[in-house]
Amino acid sequence: MAEESQKQQQSNIKQQLEIQRIYIKDLSLEAPGAPEIFREEWRPEISVDLDIKNKQLEENVYEVVLSVTVTVKMGEKTAFLAEVHQAGIFFMTGFDAAQNEQLLNAYCPSILFPYAREAISDVTIKASFPPLNLAPVNFDVLYMQQQAEGKIAETQSEGEVKH
Repeated sequence: MAEESQKQQQSNIKQQLEIQRIYIKDLSLEAPGAPEIFREEWRPEISVDLDIKNKQLEENVYEVVLSVTVTVKMGEKTAFLAEVHQAGIFFMTGFDAAQNEQLLNAYCPSILFPYAREAISDVTIKASFPPLNLAPVNFDVLYMQQQAEGKIAETQSEGEVKH
């Protein structure tokens, strides 16, 4: 039992994730309804879209880009559209393929989201809108849902092929 514990500790030591850099890759805000929208009572309808992309830059080094697009409407009029591509460069070693995928699609976006959230809030304030504080996002749950949906889709397509 002591040997198993020692082996586990040794394998954990070999695993390493390091944030090398966090940066905004793109940031934009469009306010097509301004200045008329400022004269209306503020009752926004907000929609938020998230997208995650990653690519390997070199061995054990990955760029992860979390895109957050916020559309705010007042009835049929678009008050503003804000978008940030929050990126990070991560060094990862010692993880298997499944762990790498989970880190790139859940853990790293969780690190990037507070920065994206702050950028969206700042840019909306600078455009003279009330600050927009996005709710926290559980990327682990989103990742697990996507994995489950992917497995369901694979099972359905396998079933279709067999028929």
